[in-house]
Amino acid sequence: MSSRAHTDVAVERRVRRLAQRRGLSLLFAKKRNFKIDAHGGFMLRNDETMAIVFGNKGYEYSADIDEIEAFLMEDAGD
Repeated sequence: MSSRAHTDVAVERRVRRLAQRRGLSLLFAKKRNFKIDAHGGFMLRNDETMAIVFGNKGYEYSADIDEIEAFLMEDAGD
C-alpha cells in the first residue's frame, strides 16, 4: 500500500465513508481546547436521530480518529 493511504486526510476520508455507510456523520471539532488537542477531536452522530453515538464521553469530541475507526469496525462485525 502506498504511503498516501495512511496520511491523516486519507484515514479521515476512509472513516467518513465507513460512517456514512452506517447512517452516521463524522464530526470534528472546529474550536479547539486543551482537552481536544491532547486527545480526540472527533464524534459520530446518527443522521436520523441527530444523537451523538460515540466520542462524547467526558467531553465533546473526545475520540481520536483511530477510536472512531475501531468503533465502526466493531459495530460492523468486521
